[in-house]
Amino acid sequence: MKIEEAIVKHEERVFRLPNVMGIGLGKNAKMKVIKVFVTQKQPESNLQSNEIIPNTLEGYSTDVVEIDALTA
Repeated sequence: MKIEEAIVKHEERVFRLPNVMGIGLGKNAKMKVIKVFVTQKQPESNLQSNEIIPNTLEGYSTDVVEIDALTA
């Protein structure tokens, strides 16, 4: 599965997680990764197990990035 397909397959579920504002394709150390943009990073200990962003999706690493809330 291509990384773009993995993003499309999981984006609806990822957007339901707390603080998630976006998901997209990125690079980390020259590898393609799935970037998940959140308004505030939380320690896993503060989250329920079903609220944690997985370390990988379809074999692709995820990279959680904290961003400011988007405004129009």
